[in-house]
Amino acid sequence: MSFISSYFQFDKLGTSFRKEIVAGLTTFVAMSYILFLNPTVLGDAGMNKGAVFTATAIASGIATIFMGLVARYPIAIAPGLGVNAFFAYSVVIGMGVKWQTAMAGILIAAVIFLLLTMFKIREKIIDAIPSDLKIAIAAGIGLFIAFIGLHNAGLVVADKSTMVAMGNLTSPTVLLAIFGIILTLVLLSINTPAAIFVGMIGTTIVGLIFGQIKMPSSIIGAVPSLKPTFGESFNYLGHINTFQMWVVVLTFLIVTFFDTAGTLIGLAEQAGFIENNKMPRAGKALMADAVGMTAGAVLGTSPTSAYVESSSGIAVGGRSGLTSVVTGLLFFAALIFSPLLTVVTDAVTAPALVIVGIMMAKNLKKINWDDFAVAAPAFLVVVGMPLTYSISDGIALGFIVYPITMIATKRAKDVNWLMYLLAIIFVFFLYSTHS
Repeated sequence: MSFISSYFQFDKLGTSFRKEIVAGLTTFVAMSYILFLNPTVLGDAGMNKGAVFTATAIASGIATIFMGLVARYPIAIAPGLGVNAFFAYSVVIGMGVKWQTAMAGILIAAVIFLLLTMFKIREKIIDAIPSDLKIAIAAGIGLFIAFIGLHNAGLVVADKSTMVAMGNLTSPTVLLAIFGIILTLVLLSINTPAAIFVGMIGTTIVGLIFGQIKMPSSIIGAVPSLKPTFGESFNYLGHINTFQMWVVVLTFLIVTFFDTAGTLIGLAEQAGFIENNKMPRAGKALMADAVGMTAGAVLGTSPTSAYVESSSGIAVGGRSGLTSVVTGLLFFAALIFSPLLTVVTDAVTAPALVIVGIMMAKNLKKINWDDFAVAAPAFLVVVGMPLTYSISDGIALGFIVYPITMIATKRAKDVNWLMYLLAIIFVFFLYSTHS
């Protein structure tokens, strides 16, 4: 115990073994929905849900424990919402790319991630992108995720006359999803701990009572095999041989860059770790994310990211890396609960997607709407994602327009050279994917 308290600096951080255990458990409960939501999203791309469940748990456990032991932050890591949607709906479904090939793209992006982090280039690349566009990407992903949730719930459907329309509100599954959305909104409004997770449980129970969800055969079972997904990224590396796929790799890098960096800074600020406007051990924290992304690509899951739900653990007193170690160990322990995947239907996961979308959309207030040259490309990023049903297309629209509006306002020198390069790359990307 004395070694643990000394290594994690309990006295300096004003924490204790008990506080860290409670914080680790709190964080896990708050973000455990990803164990059931990620297989649903990647399952839409044709991946085996059981294998994705196992890969999600293991990759999350590895990355989160690394974060705790090496970076010593109470921040958990798991496959990110948004980038998993990009993988499933934009790359696999939208572009018609095999999921195995897309996974190979993630592996390449992960290796690049590792190298960029090791040589401290990652922070410089992030700095090259204007803050308003970073914010717009987060907000746009939020709207995209919410749109997917509303569609999966049956609340928004395709319509030949109006393109989209309200769904059948008398459908039992739609009503169940509406109940889940309202329940989760209420829980969040009254600051209920782990509101998303509790909302999913409540929706599942109601679905079971009214016969909309079948009772699982068991609660505990054997760990699903990784065989359907393990190592497939290696087998398809040779398929990353087109300009389109390399742009996909670049997009994986960009989206994960911003997602993790923004979350890390926000959580470090909440916990009081920021010193002189800098985050201590930032390189080690970013390395934890890179390790998780690499492990996930090999195991068979979408890129990992720091989770904003870690704030729940920090809120109850978690201040050291032991919080993350506890959370990571709980991810491993959760492997035996795979039979519960059968009760996690679209009606159960759709509310979580909508709520996460709302949370991510709050970034809109940070955009400088008074500067039209900046607001215009940011707006195109935000609306482009849901309206084109593609995260990459939304980013492309904004990144292409940004240098144009800046040149028009005689601020060409304020644009980093990388933004000009990205604009050219995205022009070719849109041309190659939509011609």
